[in-house]
Amino acid sequence: MILRVLEVGAFAANCYLVACPDTREGVVIDPGAEGPQILRAVEDEDIQVKFIINTHGHVDHVGANADVREATGAPLLIHREDGEMCRKPHASLSVFAGKVKLAEPDRLLEEGDVLEAGSLSFQVLHTPGHTRGGISLKVDNAIFTGDTLFAGSIGRTDLPGGSYRQIIASIKEKILPFPPGTLVYPGHGPATTVGEEKETNPFLR
Repeated sequence: MILRVLEVGAFAANCYLVACPDTREGVVIDPGAEGPQILRAVEDEDIQVKFIINTHGHVDHVGANADVREATGAPLLIHREDGEMCRKPHASLSVFAGKVKLAEPDRLLEEGDVLEAGSLSFQVLHTPGHTRGGISLKVDNAIFTGDTLFAGSIGRTDLPGGSYRQIIASIKEKILPFPPGTLVYPGHGPATTVGEEKETNPFLR
């Protein structure tokens, strides 16, 4: 699996390029800002972008959607519950981030959807709590958790659509059951593992 991590925007969000090494088909996860930088990385890695996937609808994860879709022609995907956040500046919090061009999603995702890119299969897990439509993406021995689970922490739940009860349930029911060695790639900060978070994350004790 080809994996490239880009830290983008004022909120230092992680944008991930994930691709099949054989076909070079892949996805862009959370293009939050700095579209030209993301597109340069796509070109450097020689990735054929099949999907653009948002783990949720906040501006620091969707801000470069329009730029990346226009350049690659790839469809934009987000969970059904966060679809309106790609349309409404107040819902996405983009009103607090200056001039951002929001992009309508091409497809709304649901729990259990599977997205294929080359030999890679991305399983969609609905993990609400940070937002109503937050998702995590499981592929191979990795899970991309957006702003649901971080190394040593969890996503904030005090914004519209957030729920502390839901986010804890999402983590415990959808993420922690994976093997301890499963790699966790969050929406901000360093990577971790399921085992490390199960043992040391103070929010999960």
